[in-house]
Amino acid sequence: MQRLTPERDERMGADQGPVVQSAILRSELVRLRKKNKLTQEEVARDLDWSPSKLIRIEGGHSSITKVDLDALLNLYHGPAEDRERLHGLNRGAKDPAWWNAYRSDVAAPYLNYVGYEAGASSIRQFPGTVVPGLLQTSEYAEALTTSAVEAIEVAPVVKLRMQRKDELAQRSDPPRQEYVIDEAVVRRHIGIATDPAIMPNQLRHIAETADRDPRISVRLIPFGVGAHPGLSGSFTLLEFDGDLPDLVYLDPGRGELAVIETDSGRVSEYASIFEVLLELALPESESIAFLRSAAEEMQLPSAGDS
Repeated sequence: MQRLTPERDERMGADQGPVVQSAILRSELVRLRKKNKLTQEEVARDLDWSPSKLIRIEGGHSSITKVDLDALLNLYHGPAEDRERLHGLNRGAKDPAWWNAYRSDVAAPYLNYVGYEAGASSIRQFPGTVVPGLLQTSEYAEALTTSAVEAIEVAPVVKLRMQRKDELAQRSDPPRQEYVIDEAVVRRHIGIATDPAIMPNQLRHIAETADRDPRISVRLIPFGVGAHPGLSGSFTLLEFDGDLPDLVYLDPGRGELAVIETDSGRVSEYASIFEVLLELALPESESIAFLRSAAEEMQLPSAGDS
């Protein structure tokens, strides 16, 4: 986790998005309160607030007005540079989020994750039994989603998945992305009933993306490894610039049941699992070659081929 200078913070604010800016602001306010050795009850008493008001502010359940933020910073004796930066974060936290357009179609816990992902500096993921969402082609995403949700829900889910990728690519400092995928993901011929080319094209897309973008790394765990800790389920680790702890996102396959964990012990547990998976995976060059070879094997011959 890296502290930001005011100059770098100003450049990155728009990149981070409202969810991350709000989270950094709350983290900073808690840090300043504890630095002054004040309890929530003491702060509430000194400002003539109800304790629940500060609890809601620090917990992210209530927005912060400019007047209330100034009151807190006066009480905490916040330096001038902190004031400017924190007010900037507070303004950014109130900006409309692009993912709000999907609130009627996509589960709230998943959209909360999208908000954090939008401002992450690093994304590490073991996606379980599917291609990582940020590496999916629209055709693969549609074929995969059709098998999981009602037809009326497919279009917004696929559109959101594609927009997540586009929005990250447009950032001035896109996040590093590191993926470990199981060979089972590669061998499962998603979309074969409607278009046999969907899966081989998807595998080529992963290989080309990893080859083209130095920020994206893809490693593959072959069947020959046997059992590994990733078989217990998918997970995503996010890291951030600024005073915001890392988090792990756990999704059993349905967005409404997804969980975001910020407990340092749980995050460390999954970070350790990811390191084990990296040790078991093929080197990146071999992984990319594996994907290309699997795509060729999966590509059905045309009617004119002998």
